[in-house]
Amino acid sequence: MTQQNEWRTSEIVDQLIALGVKLGGVLLVHCSFRSVRPVEGGPPGVIAALRAAIGPEGTLVMPSWSGLDDEPFDPAATPATPDLGIVADTFWRLENVTRSDHPFAFAATGPLAARITSDSLPLPPHAPASPIGRIHELDGQVLLLGVEHDSDTTLHLAELIAKVPYGVPRHCTVLDNGKPIRVDYRENDHCCQNFNLADAWLRREGLQREGPVGHAQARLIRSRDIVRIASDRLARDPLVFLHPIEAGCEECDAARQSAGCAPRSTSGGGQFKW
Repeated sequence: MTQQNEWRTSEIVDQLIALGVKLGGVLLVHCSFRSVRPVEGGPPGVIAALRAAIGPEGTLVMPSWSGLDDEPFDPAATPATPDLGIVADTFWRLENVTRSDHPFAFAATGPLAARITSDSLPLPPHAPASPIGRIHELDGQVLLLGVEHDSDTTLHLAELIAKVPYGVPRHCTVLDNGKPIRVDYRENDHCCQNFNLADAWLRREGLQREGPVGHAQARLIRSRDIVRIASDRLARDPLVFLHPIEAGCEECDAARQSAGCAPRSTSGGGQFKW
C-alpha cells in the first residue's frame, strides 16, 4: 500500500479557508479522521486547524453524545460514541471546551459555546431548543469532513420543522438527585441513509461547496440552507428520507409504521405493501 503524505496543519487551514469556512463564524463539524489522515499532530492537529480557520472570534462545535440509552451521562467523563469518530471524542476532552450536560451532547469552544450547549435535555434530541437548533439560529456552517449527509444531524432539525409524521419510541437515562431515571420520548429516527439525497438537492441550488481537506473530500453548507432545502422537499413528500418497504430496512419500516403507514395484504396473498 502506498504511504500517503502527512498534511501540515497550516495546509489544512489553507484548504478550509479555500473551501469557504467563515472567519469568526459558527462551524459544526462532522469528521472522519480515517478519511483525512495522516495529519500533523493527529486528531488534535485537525482540531487546531479548524480553530485557526475560524479564528478566536469563531465558535467550533462537534457532536459529543454517548449513544448509551441505559447509562447516565457525565459530561466530564462519558466518552463520545465511537460512531462519531476520534476527532469528536478528542475535542470534548480539550481545555476550554464546553460540553452539554445531557445524553444528546454537543461540545463547543469559542464565544458562543455556552449559548449553543446550555439548553437542558432537548426532546426530541434535535429540536429547535438544542445545539443543532442554536447553530441554525446563529446562521452557522456545517462541515462534513470525510463523511456524507447520512452523518448530517441538521437534517433531523429539518424533519422536525417540517413536522414529519413519524416518531419512534426511544429512551435515555438521566440523574435526578443522583438517582438514575428513565426518560421516554419519541424521535424522528430511521436509518438516515436517504439523508444523502440532500447532496444533489444542495448541489443543484449551488448551496454546497466541495473540495479537499487533507486526504478527504469535504462539503460545506450553511445550516439554514440545509434546513430550507430539506423542509421544501419534506413538504412535498414527508416520507422522502425513508426507504421504501421493499428495501427491507427495519429502521425505516418502524418509522413508517409510526406514521400510520401500516402494511396491508395484496391480492397475491402472503405479500404485504405499505
